[in-house]
Order: sequence, then C-alpha cells, then structure tokens
Amino acid sequence: MAEHDPEQFSGMPLLINQTPVAGESATNETTGAAEPIMIRKLKSGEYRLYSRKRNPKTGRRRNLGTFKTRAAAEKHERAVQYFKRVG
Repeated sequence: MAEHDPEQFSGMPLLINQTPVAGESATNETTGAAEPIMIRKLKSGEYRLYSRKRNPKTGRRRNLGTFKTRAAAEKHERAVQYFKRVG
C-alpha cells in the first residue's frame, strides 16, 4: 500500500455521506449534544417524521406524518415541539 503525501492528506477521515443513517445520532449545531434523527427519507422520495421517544412495549417510534419535502417535515416538527410545551 502506498503512503499518502502529507500535503495531500491532512489525516482527517473523508466524509462521503454526512447524513447519519437511521437510528444513529447527529450533533445539534447549537448545543453540540447528540440527538436521534427523527426525519427519514423513504424509498418513495418522501420524508417521514417520527416521535423522539420509543414506545416501551414495541420499541418503535410513532409516525408523526409523511411529507413531500424535508422543509415541510421540519416545519411540522417545530410545530409539534411548540405544542408539546405550550399545550
């Protein structure tokens, strides 16, 4: 195996796909804390919003809606978080 030229390779791993796989965690840009990914892209091209908490009996997350765009799913997630706290 050939060695890498130090000027070409900084020693940092290359990120091919920066989107975490379903079930993995991503870091929150504002707090730096890890949180589960709740919007997943379906094979149909639509996006599905899932509950953050798992059902203790089944271990699955509740489906909170399916949306045509990721922006629409993010908008609905903000609305869900708002009404969870405001009522």
